[in-house]
Amino acid sequence: MEERLQKVLANAGVASRRKCEDLITAGKVTVNGEVVTELGVKADPTKDTITVSGKPIKKEAKVYLMFNKPKGVITSVSDPQGRSVVMDYLKEIKERLYPVGRLDYDSEGLLLMTNDGDLAHKLTHPSHHVPKTYHATVERVPHGNSLEKLVKGIKLEDGITAPAEVEYHDIDPEKKFATISITIHEGRNRQVRRMFDAIHHPVTRLKRISFGGLFLNNLQRGKHRRLTAEEVRKLEESVAGIAIDPEATLEDTID
Repeated sequence: MEERLQKVLANAGVASRRKCEDLITAGKVTVNGEVVTELGVKADPTKDTITVSGKPIKKEAKVYLMFNKPKGVITSVSDPQGRSVVMDYLKEIKERLYPVGRLDYDSEGLLLMTNDGDLAHKLTHPSHHVPKTYHATVERVPHGNSLEKLVKGIKLEDGITAPAEVEYHDIDPEKKFATISITIHEGRNRQVRRMFDAIHHPVTRLKRISFGGLFLNNLQRGKHRRLTAEEVRKLEESVAGIAIDPEATLEDTID
């Protein structure tokens, strides 16, 4: 299938889409022996011979990883401030991977990584509510009626949240904290933290344990593993029928 050349290059792991655009306009890219300098040109990586600075690009094999992100790590492939990023833990992976969605700096847990742009966009598409489950440790123990507000949907500054699934996971005997299991079907910025702030029980620790029906289980903090074929199939089936932006690239899945 033909796609814009900058997307083909980005998905082949050459560089980010923006850097690929610079390579094209600088005249460093050829398609079937012809130098291309226009950004609107399309190509089919399965049929066309594409080179960058004289070297042919290779179509990368699809890679799907589950990573247990530690707290204090940026969900990004790089950071201009030099802070730790998720790719620091995946240096042995040769393919150019991107996070599927985001876990904020202070959160930890399950993060999917892939070079499959189509699947990543479907999993993060706002019209498809992929379930995400967290263990949220909060100050004090919320009463049942407070949690019921989260179940029904609670008003935040960017609108009312969709209904959530909430239950007690662990309660401190001295009632100083509780860990709540909460499943949401949206992807708003810092949504879980803001939901608990709204019921006056701030989150002190947030760990994502499930995404799209896949579970972190006993994967150690800072470690990763490849998804099984069955797990990939499960993710694909969960977003079947979702249309994607044909001009989007994987880097667009990062907020």
